[in-house]
Amino acid sequence: MKAGAPNVAEVAAVVQRLAVLLAAGVAPAAAWGYLREGELASRIAAGASAGESIPDAIVAAVREAPATEALAWRGLATAWAVASDAGAPLAPTLREFALSLRDLAQAQREITVALAGPVATARLVMALPVVGLLFGIVLGFNTLGTLFTTPPGWACLGLGGTLMFVASRWNRRLVRSAQPRDLTPGLEFDLVAIAVSGGGALDRARASVAAALERYSLARPGIGTRDAAGIEAVLDLSKRAGVPAAELLRSEATERRRSARAEVQERAQALAVRLMIPLGVCVLPAFMVLGVVPLLITVIESTSVKW
Repeated sequence: MKAGAPNVAEVAAVVQRLAVLLAAGVAPAAAWGYLREGELASRIAAGASAGESIPDAIVAAVREAPATEALAWRGLATAWAVASDAGAPLAPTLREFALSLRDLAQAQREITVALAGPVATARLVMALPVVGLLFGIVLGFNTLGTLFTTPPGWACLGLGGTLMFVASRWNRRLVRSAQPRDLTPGLEFDLVAIAVSGGGALDRARASVAAALERYSLARPGIGTRDAAGIEAVLDLSKRAGVPAAELLRSEATERRRSARAEVQERAQALAVRLMIPLGVCVLPAFMVLGVVPLLITVIESTSVKW
């Protein structure tokens, strides 16, 4: 995520430039050629010049790209394929898709900010046992020697290490659970909006979107089922109200992104509280076992030697 947000914003900038070039009358393959300042754009332009379809050239060029960036590029390939199949004008399609990508990039930035506090807290508390050891050394006691050269120290080291390992895995699992589950919320709504912009039948538009999602590895059974019901509801509203379906679909896509953003922010706030559980169950006992108990053993041994 952290690295993903800027990459998505860069993809949005490329899509916006393409839209401007296409609106000015530049042919699609030639438009990619004008964007050769980027390595990815150069590979896509080369594929298009070799006779490969532009969506396929995009997917081939991003096979080794970071996951979030590759997802955005595959979304562009899918949107391009749907627009071409539906006969929708590419320039307005790309403008709308660029706005969608910018919205996604902004959501990712906000999610990263929301998770920054809880993640930093998790890392900070993991350092407590080390702080305890350093505290004993500063006081002049050989806590490290006690920990690594005596049977009680070995027992403390084994127990404390186990507790820290459990705490680390627990914290990672909690942080993962707060990450967004859907990195492209509302994508299906945007794609159907593109498809119906071409003026074709609704059934053909839905079939085109489903085929493109499958072809470019964006089909998600669980999410797709939910979005399919939402798309049907929007199309039904469009029929009953006699209003264009494309605008309603884009509006619903925006609402899905807002909802996904709010959901992750709520999980991030809950994460700050849930991280206290491994802190109390594992980290604080590990602090006692690794930092305090060796110090006490060292103090007792030094006192006994003096007596």
